[in-house]
Amino acid sequence: MKKSILAIAFIALTAISCKNDKNKVEAKEEVKDVQKVENVINSYKANIAESTVSWKGSKPTGSHNGVVSLQNGVFDIENGTLKAGEFTIDMNTISCSDLEAGNGKEKLEGHLKAGDFFDVAKFPTAKFEITSSETKGGKLHITGNLTIKDVTKSITIPVTVTEQDGLATLKSDTFSVDRTDFGVTYSSKKFDAALKDKFINDLMEMSFDIKAKK
Repeated sequence: MKKSILAIAFIALTAISCKNDKNKVEAKEEVKDVQKVENVINSYKANIAESTVSWKGSKPTGSHNGVVSLQNGVFDIENGTLKAGEFTIDMNTISCSDLEAGNGKEKLEGHLKAGDFFDVAKFPTAKFEITSSETKGGKLHITGNLTIKDVTKSITIPVTVTEQDGLATLKSDTFSVDRTDFGVTYSSKKFDAALKDKFINDLMEMSFDIKAKK
């Protein structure tokens, strides 16, 4: 029975890891040439109340997911083409969606904000700045500088952009980043081999759905 339980746990962990690996984006050195929004008057401003950044973290015993709110965002979109843009994430708003209040929700959210994880007291915001965009295989891919805990890396992610009557939506596919690339090393096997099966997966799933208007 014990062997069966271990086998099931191993299969589940492998499945989670494979899924994360499939969505993983490579974090490269920061690109200095950022495409700034020049025509501010006609640019799209993010609707903070209707925009979300989603996250998911996993470990051998399960996973948790939640959202983070935007602080601001501005984009230059012409005829459905994303020319430039950036958005700032308010890390103090990070929340867990799969736990209920009084049942571990507050504890997890507090830990995510604490010094050994995202340290939001010291690093209250994260940021994504678009540096370039191109269409590959009929899908728009944007490259940009992602900054978390003052560590900036360049990543490329597939997105969908729609624009109509002064309203726009910028929605990414789900992608995974290695949190340790950004200095988030808590319970990572890379930094503590003694963790055995008590580790947290280095790959963190993310996606964003941003509503904007002129």
